[in-house]
Amino acid sequence: MELDCTVQNYAWGKIGKTSEVASLREGGDPNFQVEETAPYAELWMGTHPNGPSVIRETGETLQSYISQNPEVLGASSRKIFGDNLPFLFKVLSVKKALSIQAHPNKEHALQLHAQRPEIYKDANHKPEMAIALTPFEGLCGFRPLSEIQDNLKKIPQLKAMIGAETCDSLINSNEENYSPMLKIALQDLMMASKDRLTSELMHLEQEIRGKAHMNADDRLFLQLCSQYPGDVGCFVLYLVNHVSLLPGEAMFLGPNLIHAYISGDCIECMACSDNVVRAGLTPKLIDVPTLCEMLDYTCKSGEEMKFEPKPESPVTTLYKPSVPDFAVAKHTVAGGSCATLPDQQSASIMLVVQGSGLGFGDGLESQEVKRGKVFFLKSGQLMTIENKRDEYICIFQAFC
Repeated sequence: MELDCTVQNYAWGKIGKTSEVASLREGGDPNFQVEETAPYAELWMGTHPNGPSVIRETGETLQSYISQNPEVLGASSRKIFGDNLPFLFKVLSVKKALSIQAHPNKEHALQLHAQRPEIYKDANHKPEMAIALTPFEGLCGFRPLSEIQDNLKKIPQLKAMIGAETCDSLINSNEENYSPMLKIALQDLMMASKDRLTSELMHLEQEIRGKAHMNADDRLFLQLCSQYPGDVGCFVLYLVNHVSLLPGEAMFLGPNLIHAYISGDCIECMACSDNVVRAGLTPKLIDVPTLCEMLDYTCKSGEEMKFEPKPESPVTTLYKPSVPDFAVAKHTVAGGSCATLPDQQSASIMLVVQGSGLGFGDGLESQEVKRGKVFFLKSGQLMTIENKRDEYICIFQAFC
C-alpha cells in the first residue's frame, strides 16, 4: 500500500529543493508543493502520532489500519512489541547542527517518564541508525583518550573552562582509570559560568581566525559558534569524535551515547520514541545533570563509531544493529534487471530513493516504483522489482 508521509519543517532543516526531504516528498507526490524559502528537516514514515502516515488509496492512517488488522505485523513482532509498529523510519536533511544529546536505555526511559512526563513523554528507549544519503557529518562518542588529553594541553580556553585541577587529573589518567575523570571534566565544562563561557569562546574564536591554516576542528568550531553563539556545545566538540560518513556509511546510536548531527542528508530508523536528553547546541530545554549521569564514557575512535553493514545478496545489504526494534535493508536493482526482494517476517516500510520501475507483489496489479514513493508491506509479503531503464533503482526498507 502506498503511503503519504508527514514532513517536519524544523528550523535546522535544509531550505527548499536543496533538501532531500523536500525532493523525495515531491517525487512521491506531484501535488506536494515545495516552498523555496521554507526549511524541510524530516520525513516521517510510520505511525508516530506526531507525524502519522496515511494510506493514499483510502485516506486511513496507517495506525488505524494496523489496529484493525494487527496480523499484518507478523507473529514474532506482535509477541515482543504487541499490536504496534515498533519502529519509526525517517529521512533527515540537516543544514544547522542538532542538539548535543543522548537517549536513555529502556529502564531509564521508564524512570524518566514516571518522574517527569511533561519532558520525557513516553517510556520507550530510542536507539537509532543513521545511513548517509549524501556526505554526512556528526559528533559521536568520546574521542580516544590521547586526543582528549592533547586538546586539553594545546587549547588553554578549554582548560580554563574545565579547570586546571580536573584537566591535570585527566591528562595524567590512563586507559584503565580515565572514565570518572572524564565524567567530572564534562560536568565542570557544562556547568561553567556564563561569563567564563562567553569570554573563553571569544578568545578561542579570535585565535582560530588568526591562524594561517585551520584544521577540521577549527572549521567546525567556527561553524558551531556562528550557528549557536555563546553555547557550551562549541567546546564539547573537543571531547567528542567528529565523524564523516560517505553515502551508504552508517552510525548506530545506542543508549547513553553522546552525539549530534551536524550536516547532510540521511536515512534514519529508530525505536518508536521521542525521548531525548539534551545539553548543548539547542534553544530547547537542557538537562545537564541527567545527561552527565547517564552517558557512556568509553573512549573510541571516529572509525569505531561507524556501523558496518553486511551484504546479504548481490541486491541486498543489511544494516542490523543489536536491538530487536528495527533493521534496515538497502536494495539495489541494476538497470535492465528484475529482482524479488527478501520477504521480511514483520511489517515493513519501503522508500525509493533512486530510479524508477514497476513493483509486483503477491498477485496484485503492478505499481509504479519511483524516487520518493513510500510503501507499506505486511509481514511475509514478497515484492518483485522490474527495472527496464539503464539507471539503478535504490530502495531502503525498514522492518522489525
